[in-house]
Amino acid sequence: MKITAIRFAKLKVPLVTPFKTALREVSYIEDLVVLIETDKGEIGYGAAASTPVITGDTHQSILSVIKQFIAPKLIGMEIENLNQICQVIQSSVVANYSAKAALELAVYDLWGKLYQAPLYKLLGGGSQTLRTDITISVDNIDKMLSDCAVAVVQGFDILKVKIGNDLQQDIERVKAIYQGFGQQTQIRLDVNQGWNAKQTVFALQQLESHNVELELVEQPVKSDDFKGLKYITERVNTPIMADESAFSPKQVIQLLEQNAVDIINIKVMKTGGLSRAIEIANITAQYQADCMIGCMLEGSIAVAGAAHLASAKAQQISKIDLDGPALGQYDPVQGGVEFNGPAITLSDGPGLGIKSIDTLQPINDGIWPL
Repeated sequence: MKITAIRFAKLKVPLVTPFKTALREVSYIEDLVVLIETDKGEIGYGAAASTPVITGDTHQSILSVIKQFIAPKLIGMEIENLNQICQVIQSSVVANYSAKAALELAVYDLWGKLYQAPLYKLLGGGSQTLRTDITISVDNIDKMLSDCAVAVVQGFDILKVKIGNDLQQDIERVKAIYQGFGQQTQIRLDVNQGWNAKQTVFALQQLESHNVELELVEQPVKSDDFKGLKYITERVNTPIMADESAFSPKQVIQLLEQNAVDIINIKVMKTGGLSRAIEIANITAQYQADCMIGCMLEGSIAVAGAAHLASAKAQQISKIDLDGPALGQYDPVQGGVEFNGPAITLSDGPGLGIKSIDTLQPINDGIWPL
């Protein structure tokens, strides 16, 4: 099965409620979709979100990088040579992780189609069902409590609470949410780099003194503040997880060697694709460190790839944060992974299992070769 062309399209889905963090506010899931065509008539699907404040990537930069620097090298390559293709993708340009991730997702999808097997089985096998948390956006306390109540009614028993824009208010938010829902749900905090190290220790010691039991706290400090993460981890009981600090295998090794964090959040858009995500999962196994699989605000194409990885690497990845598709008003992807409240069900179809995608908006000049 040989790569013959690469096309692009856009996919836009309105959110049920705006997605608010300490870094940004978003009202739509907007993906750049990559479609890799082959000489056997099969199409591989990949996608990437625009996350300039996290990865530095925008849809325009993703499109340009693929067309100029990566696509010309992929045309004519055989899908059976998966590792070689991934090496070409990774070595064609530095950084640009979302562009690499979208391409790798489409290639892995085709790899599954080549061997007529769902991706999670080719990656080692695992459960066909997963269970995700749901994100509670940062807002006033009453709105956050209301969102928590809706999530519980929908069946979610793990809440990922976004905070980080006002320290004292953040503490009050968490205390109120824990008082209202702490007995029936697990609560994760995501600070999105909104605090510094001393603020984090103060906040968590305050919460711990009020018997607030959190499953974890994600990325409380700036992404390059490894010393700050270590300072926090040494002074609080609550597990600390790295997200924006953990893009590459090298960064993960540094964090774990320094005992700077307890948990690593793997995101395909950060790692630059499934190949590096698998590498990071294997690294954490050597350090006996726990992992979460997460996502940006992506639709079900990209999140499907992460879900297949989570199933196959369940011994390393015990925490699932793949609620992106559940935040949308509808899912335009037919086949593939099914997202039903907290329940994620993997398809037995080959690759990612995607059959078709509704409301795709083709980018007319987005085909290689032109």
